[in-house]
Amino acid sequence: QVQLVESGGGLVQAGGSLRLSCAASGSIFRIGNMGWYRQAPGNQRELVAAITRGGNTNYADSVKDRFSVSRDNAKNTVYLQMNSLKPDDTAVYYCNAQAYDINGFRSDYWGQGTQVTVSS
Repeated sequence: QVQLVESGGGLVQAGGSLRLSCAASGSIFRIGNMGWYRQAPGNQRELVAAITRGGNTNYADSVKDRFSVSRDNAKNTVYLQMNSLKPDDTAVYYCNAQAYDINGFRSDYWGQGTQVTVSS
């Protein structure tokens, strides 16, 4: 079993910045892709940013040039630096990680979510 613990959410004014962190722990042989999703009230959960173990990244068009995803493989931790925040970025942000056991079997895990609120 793998646990993902997120931190760093909060309330910020438009134009401000926040940094989210997500640390994976538990029975981990290897962590693969990691990423951040968000869900606003009444909306479906959507991908914000993802990063492979090798550092390749992918972003939603709405956050390109404002958000940056990174990871520390030694710490099994993924980060999301959010700059130039807009009220439309308000949502619950969820961390996602693909974890492999020693037999190569993959499971997907989710964090509990952290609220990000951007005031205008």
